[in-house]
Amino acid sequence: MDIGVLFGVLFVLLALSVPIGISLGVATAVTIFTFSHLPLVLIAQNAFTGMDSFPLLAIPFFMLAGSLMTYGGISRRIVAMAECLVGFITGGLAMVTIVACMFFGAISGSAAATVSAIGSFMVPMMVEKKYNPAFAAAVISSAGTIGCIIPPSIPFVVYGVITGTSVSDLFIAGIVPGIVIGIALMVVAFFISKKEQYPRMSSFPTFKMVLKVFGESIWALLVPVIVLGGIYGGIFTPTEAAVVATVYALVVGKFIYKELTYEITLKAFKDAIMVIGATLFMVGLATSFASYLSMERVPVRVGSFILGFAHSKFLVLLLINAVLLIIGCFVDNISSTIILTPIFLPIVTALGMDPIQFGMIISIGLAIGFSTPPYGCNLFISSTISKVSVEKISSRLVPFILAMICCQLLFTYFPWFSLFLLNK
Repeated sequence: MDIGVLFGVLFVLLALSVPIGISLGVATAVTIFTFSHLPLVLIAQNAFTGMDSFPLLAIPFFMLAGSLMTYGGISRRIVAMAECLVGFITGGLAMVTIVACMFFGAISGSAAATVSAIGSFMVPMMVEKKYNPAFAAAVISSAGTIGCIIPPSIPFVVYGVITGTSVSDLFIAGIVPGIVIGIALMVVAFFISKKEQYPRMSSFPTFKMVLKVFGESIWALLVPVIVLGGIYGGIFTPTEAAVVATVYALVVGKFIYKELTYEITLKAFKDAIMVIGATLFMVGLATSFASYLSMERVPVRVGSFILGFAHSKFLVLLLINAVLLIIGCFVDNISSTIILTPIFLPIVTALGMDPIQFGMIISIGLAIGFSTPPYGCNLFISSTISKVSVEKISSRLVPFILAMICCQLLFTYFPWFSLFLLNK
């Protein structure tokens, strides 16, 4: 009964468009007040404790770094490099958008930041070249998802903090799945572009042209090298890497590309602060929600139900994936990770799955929800940029979402994709 009220209140509030953080806090408070003798002050205590974490500091710094890179010209130069690499393929603008999202994802760690940074000039460019506006929005919405899969990934940081898993190992494990999803989206975009006769963006590049664009983009392309190389080389932790990325973005945007004026820098900080505030508020109350689940032994009860319902490993994993896809449609990735990880991790580890692999599965499964109604933040950002309704974009998103679901099942049943680089 208590669990029915807990999730019932949560989904009613979400349906009424109440912010996720407030919905989580109110649902927890109502359930504790109605069914438990626990003091309500536990909600505030757990929320504060949940945010009092050094690894979680990586989240605001990666978000700030992404904002500074967007305003400082780094994202535009990443697009130029992507154009040089794949712009000559049929549907070149769509291809460039996806590759640029892969590059930018290796910088920001955020899906929303990737859609905003790359989509703000790629979607208008596609529309200008006679691409269907809904298709253009669908491409950036789905490709932006890669931003939270290719390292550094904010959801990986959250998962690592919750489970005690090495964030660095999660980052390494995310490289191959991120690339595979990018390639899958490019294949879908290619066949759609071929069918609808979308043009190439540019001719096949000469070696001289590649060198020229590479030289102009080198400072932007060095960001993932410095951040990921520093982490994997043991020079700094993921949190310190986020700080390094922020300082690097500020220095490059101000003194090398000279696009970060005082006013623009202030705007970048303001934009980042608004997102950071909302995100950390949500993380804190999601931690309180998850703490109540643990105290009431909900993970054990749910695990017993699933294992009793599905008797084979194949069916259990399929059921978990279905739940992730459904929950991702309604609840934010970070909140869902905090709530669902304690429930599902004991189940999959009992089945012999590595916690690193499950980190990929839960992050990718929930990330698909970024592009699905009614919650999908990528969907709404791309709708705002393209000025196309969510309904029209959603219909064009179907083949891209199916491709991501196929990739998700591939990563679920074949651990090699997640663990290959760790086992070398």
